[in-house]
Amino acid sequence: MQLAKPLAALALAISCLMAAACSGSAGKEGDWTLYGLDSNEQRYSPLEQINPDTVSRLGLAWSMELPPQARSMQGTPLAIDGTLYFSTSLSKLYAVNASDGKLLWEYDPEVGKEHPRALRTTQQGSRGIGYFEGSILLATLDGRLVSVDAKTGKPNWVVDTIEEEKGDTRKTITGAPRVFDGKVIVGNSGADFGTRGYVTTYDARTGKQLWRFYTVPGNPADGFEDETQAMAAKTWSGEWWRWGGGGTVWNGMTYDAELNRIYIGVGNSSNYDPAQRSPEGGDNLFLASIVALDADTGKYIWHYQQNPREAWDWKATNEMILTDMDIGGEKRPVLMQAAINGFFYILDRRDGKLLSAEKYAKATWAEKIDLKTGRPVEVANARYENGPVSFYPSQLGAHNWQAMSYNPRLGLAFIPVLQQPGKYWTTPEKVKEAEAFTLGSRHYEFALGSRFSLVKLDKDDGTGALLAWDPVAQKARWTVKYKTGWNGGTMATASGLVFQGTADGWFHAYDAANGKELWKFNAMNGILAPPITYLADGEQYVTLLVGYGAAAPDDPGWRFGVHMPRVLTFKLDGKAKLPSAPPPSFDVTPIDDPSFRIDQASAARGRELWLRNCSICHVPGGANANYPDLRQSAMAQDPEMLRKIVKEGALSALGMPQIDELSDQDIADISMAVRDFARRAANGDTSAPPGSRLF
Repeated sequence: MQLAKPLAALALAISCLMAAACSGSAGKEGDWTLYGLDSNEQRYSPLEQINPDTVSRLGLAWSMELPPQARSMQGTPLAIDGTLYFSTSLSKLYAVNASDGKLLWEYDPEVGKEHPRALRTTQQGSRGIGYFEGSILLATLDGRLVSVDAKTGKPNWVVDTIEEEKGDTRKTITGAPRVFDGKVIVGNSGADFGTRGYVTTYDARTGKQLWRFYTVPGNPADGFEDETQAMAAKTWSGEWWRWGGGGTVWNGMTYDAELNRIYIGVGNSSNYDPAQRSPEGGDNLFLASIVALDADTGKYIWHYQQNPREAWDWKATNEMILTDMDIGGEKRPVLMQAAINGFFYILDRRDGKLLSAEKYAKATWAEKIDLKTGRPVEVANARYENGPVSFYPSQLGAHNWQAMSYNPRLGLAFIPVLQQPGKYWTTPEKVKEAEAFTLGSRHYEFALGSRFSLVKLDKDDGTGALLAWDPVAQKARWTVKYKTGWNGGTMATASGLVFQGTADGWFHAYDAANGKELWKFNAMNGILAPPITYLADGEQYVTLLVGYGAAAPDDPGWRFGVHMPRVLTFKLDGKAKLPSAPPPSFDVTPIDDPSFRIDQASAARGRELWLRNCSICHVPGGANANYPDLRQSAMAQDPEMLRKIVKEGALSALGMPQIDELSDQDIADISMAVRDFARRAANGDTSAPPGSRLF
């Protein structure tokens, strides 16, 4: 029995190395060379120096403070041959010594200078990078794919992956590129602003485009790219292409080395309201679907649609984990996804057949998934066609992009879960807004056609959990509950641990078998990213990127410019200390001149403009971990200074988008709204005025 555990670990290590080799990303044993460690994306490390018996000795080996513009740290680092590589919110790439954190080089693609207008369509994030034959593959926020020499930090080649439609720059990249078999695949985001989704695959050595697959059909009058698009178009009606259609692939992509396939998780619609975008019905393929493509050609193989006629911003973009599983006495190659809509799906990855789909979290929008048809059995008024409706989950999902991991030895998936209901509805104003939208226009509209908001229906709403889910039994084995809902990704180890960071700044290690907490560390900033573990000079390390934000529904008190983003690395008996940092803060010190008369009509116009243009980043009447609180900004209260920043793009290099279609009067109205927010805060009202929130 004593021999079985090391042999199992050796077998797992060999398996991981083989998976990396199949992807052209082979490294030394103990390296972390792929986004999910192996191509199956299980995030399951074979390393065992850090285990339930030793984890209590885990201490900080080194830390690295980053500038405030690193913002929300969401990415998975890579550890290759003693060097750690990671990216920050504005796509800046770093290489440091993995054992002591010494900076080796940094590469800045200067996304704000290249495409200052594109920055407005995202809260700015980079979820990871790729590696291939001595090069780091970086997908930048503004849509470039860059191959960077891993030793020198110098670019090898650069390609622009964004297909600009009439000069439009709504597409951005926040997800990690995936490397497989000498190729690299990237998707993009932007469906919320009116785009058409696709994924593109390039030669990882040269950057030559190999194939592209569109996730929704375009205008039939222009002809279809292939027979798959013609097939998909039969599930749409009306003039869906006016709004782009949506379906961007901004996160989940998994390579199946055994079957030579790529599985992509397709995003939400644009326009959100199906009654507007496809008035005569139809499922609207391939929105909210998992699609299998031939890895060599990009040809369609099969699909499974989770949310036919998508209407809730419930995309299928979460990570997809591959494994073999005994189901009904038969061993099957399967794909697993804990979907945003609250159901845990298991598909046979050979043909896409739905094998199982049960609720892993609170999901009241549907009674169940009918296994015969694969379709949800929805509640009445699910698409708010008869007026506003509230149910679980919200548009943020029961589980979002924060990574799930899987321990095949225990047969458990470890899922960051959020309990949060949402309200869904449309308004005459949203209908008119959508009707006026034209692709290629210089005005950006968010969330076309519908309105979403977070609501509270239960005392536990807004909370989260770490859930250990048994996919075969389709039930929870154990749960750790958190007061915060928007928590970090997970990592599992063969030694029997699962790691996760939380919104309140604590990094935890649990016994993977029962959920008992074995160790924790105060990171002094919120955590969203998943950790990794690796060997350097024969010693096992754990590294985590720290920095909160990214559409977070929580406010744990982390503030831009006060609580710094950072990199933390741990080892057994580490003795390093974090620099001192202030505790979380909820205090607001607004700038307000009581003698200044606020023009309420101007402020009301400014709030509406804020809603359309600013609120994706700057929370109106509230603070944010990612961006400055404008109630405390003298520049935002000066219309001329604000014009230079917003209209001329004076701060685009720091991540502030250029919004050059706004008039000088628009800028003045926004500045008046800032003063109004500050006045309210000075009088003790820190809530956002009605109609000034994005959702």
